[in-house]
Amino acid sequence: GVVEACLLHMLKRRAAGFLRTDKVAALFTKVGKTYAVAGDICKKVQELQQQVESRKNQPHGQEPLKRQGSTTSKTPVLTPQAIKHIWVRTALIEKVLDKIVQYIVDNCSKYYEKEALLADPVCGPILASLLVGPCALEYTKLKTADHYWTDPSADELVQRHRIHGVHGRQDSPSKRPALGIRKRHSSGSTSEDRFAASAREYVESLHQNSRTHLLYGKNNVLVQPKDDLEAIPGYLSLHQSADSLTLKWTPNQLMNGTLGDSE
Repeated sequence: GVVEACLLHMLKRRAAGFLRTDKVAALFTKVGKTYAVAGDICKKVQELQQQVESRKNQPHGQEPLKRQGSTTSKTPVLTPQAIKHIWVRTALIEKVLDKIVQYIVDNCSKYYEKEALLADPVCGPILASLLVGPCALEYTKLKTADHYWTDPSADELVQRHRIHGVHGRQDSPSKRPALGIRKRHSSGSTSEDRFAASAREYVESLHQNSRTHLLYGKNNVLVQPKDDLEAIPGYLSLHQSADSLTLKWTPNQLMNGTLGDSE
């Protein structure tokens, strides 16, 4: 969306052509007439749009039968957000968005007014340079609105830290009594003291994922699960997502690696 906003900034009216309802499509189509890379993107986008339209018009009951008898790949499932930005998105996945933007910058007088962002001698090349990094990535697994990452369990996070923390510091600033650790999926010989000392290093990042932001964390917060049980110390954290605040609490026993048989 941000890239599209930059591409549409002070775009000449004649550059939009007859496709005034979709100026980005008109820009890519016009550039594709003189730049082969953009022309290839135009063909791929048109194929995707045709597949999406055929998928909409296909009766729901006949679609599985068509797939069984077809040797071609399945029709891609695009979210409304992906369809909205299909031109920039396709160029990004094909790793040519930076080249197309650079070509537009080099020929900005054909498409933009003098005060446009891409016509600026500094901002235009900077935008093209910033897109080199994203175009170097492999977008094999794209996150969609219905497929966000979820929090791993605290046990899994502890196990991951043990696997990647084999080469950690050997000298612990404070020695603690040995912990009764049940090792699972652990490789290499690591001391129990280092597990306890390194626990503090990843406490702040525990429970973090792509959707939530850690606002506050405090250790040794007592929680009493039942009236007849003693209060248990643990790590309390406050997280912010797009529409809510969430409190999480993990016992210190689990944070420190004591995975005993206690409930």
